[in-house]
Amino acid sequence: MDCITGLVPGGKANFNSCFIIVDRFSKSMRCLQCYKEDTPMDTALLFSNNIISTRAVPKIILSNRDPKRTSEFWTNLYDMLGTKHAFSTAYHPQTDGLAARMIQKMKDILRRFCDYGMEYNNHEGYTHDWVNLLPAVQLAYNTSQHSTTGKTPALVEKGWNSLFPVDHLKKNVLPIHPTANDFHEIWNRACDTAVKCIAEVKEYDKLRSYKSHTWNLTLGKMTKY
Repeated sequence: MDCITGLVPGGKANFNSCFIIVDRFSKSMRCLQCYKEDTPMDTALLFSNNIISTRAVPKIILSNRDPKRTSEFWTNLYDMLGTKHAFSTAYHPQTDGLAARMIQKMKDILRRFCDYGMEYNNHEGYTHDWVNLLPAVQLAYNTSQHSTTGKTPALVEKGWNSLFPVDHLKKNVLPIHPTANDFHEIWNRACDTAVKCIAEVKEYDKLRSYKSHTWNLTLGKMTKY
């Protein structure tokens, strides 16, 4: 788990950060709006209300050395829950490098999504921004094929793939209520943008992986026999 900070304040509550949790087995992701100023207790409540309540207590939690997750409060809480805390730093090479890269990938996706500056106003004057549309990223990521498993996180976790709003669209239904039509259109745009962000990050990762390889070629003289 990790946190993205420095986001443009959004939503009625002016959230400015995003808390990311990735499941190591299924690769499924949860992204929760939060504040950079959140205390360790605030983070613990987010985790318990959204993760422990639906997935039970994890055996291992991998995070960076953010003071909010290395505080005495969290350290004692890990001990009482029986959860091992591993750090994704150079000082702890025993941690799962793949998990750390997954978190970084999620941060890249979410930051791209938030940087698109999406803000829509419906017929009733309600504003939809990255905070309201964050679930679209979660849906798009969890229904996209993961390179490690060859399957979508949703399929691994639940046994079936979740559907996008457009998958339920009925062509013969007239958009009678303008706000309902707005909601549907906004969600579809958000999902399309999320899919685009995921594709961009995947392509960037491929290029970065290719450039990181060093090719050493030894050229010798041709010899006649």
